Amino acid sequence: MSEQAQAVRELDGGWLQAKAPLPYSLKWVNAYLLPDESGWTLIDPGLRTEETEAFWSEALAARSIPMSAIHSIVVTHHHPDHYGMAGWFQQRTGATVWMSPVAFASAGRLWGEGESFSRELTEAFCRHGLPKELEEGMNAHMRGFPERVSPQPSDVRLISPGDRFTMGGIEWDVYGAEGHAPGHLLFYDRSGGKLLCGDAVLPDISPNIGWMPGGDPDPLQSFLESLRALRALEVSMAYPGHRNPFEAFSQRVGELLEHHERRLRRMEELLGDSGLTAFELCELLFGARLRGNMHNLRFALAETIAHLVRLEDEGRIARNGEADGQISFAIQKG
Repeated sequence: MSEQAQAVRELDGGWLQAKAPLPYSLKWVNAYLLPDESGWTLIDPGLRTEETEAFWSEALAARSIPMSAIHSIVVTHHHPDHYGMAGWFQQRTGATVWMSPVAFASAGRLWGEGESFSRELTEAFCRHGLPKELEEGMNAHMRGFPERVSPQPSDVRLISPGDRFTMGGIEWDVYGAEGHAPGHLLFYDRSGGKLLCGDAVLPDISPNIGWMPGGDPDPLQSFLESLRALRALEVSMAYPGHRNPFEAFSQRVGELLEHHERRLRRMEELLGDSGLTAFELCELLFGARLRGNMHNLRFALAETIAHLVRLEDEGRIARNGEADGQISFAIQKG
């Protein structure tokens, strides 16, 4: 059996977990295939690369699933590693793509024709201390994403938190979780306790909570509020976007809440009262090695800014103003 075929395993109920490859440290993203009487629903098909295309062609052939059997494609959120193959699959299957209206709008803003987000994000990072010599590298990194989400789906239908949605022979309650991605959807089977949670809650690793210009002004607060709401669900098995399905959902939510409070306290300790930019603090937290990896630097810097915004809103730190066009933060005095 090929490596691609081995990356697909059968779960309870005839579901398939497919580990679609990623060229990043996470190695793969989980796509799920749910069967019903009409065929299959495909959830989060992965990042558009030649490797991912080959993966799907071989993996589906090994399971004797023709492209025509996929009738629906569900995208939990607009990030390229989840959304990127949606249009590619739609062209080959004729399937409808389902996502939230906020996620659909975000995909258009970030990956649509004439997008300006790449420049806006880099300029915002520069105001938060990104060195001039890294500016073009960050711009080039951001400009490389449209090809990894193309072609984009032409037939998109919208679902929102509070809706009921049927797939895999189950009627799901649709939930939202903000902070990791605008308009992120989760699907909860109240009778069986299953939760398709995308990247809202992950085992072993913390979802990236990144600030971005023109987006949620306080994404970490939104994320923490979403976690507290999700913790009330009675989950027997959670199916995440990365790593493997896991049972201890409520426990994991508690761990994530504690993780971010520890991170906030650590950032206060590092800031002191002298003042640092987000980039300077990011290097103290994650190391200067990030300068050689724009992908990881983008995630780390966006997450650092998100935590600084939360500390500022809580009154634990204050902005020192802008010196030479750069924002710095320090412990709130008095």
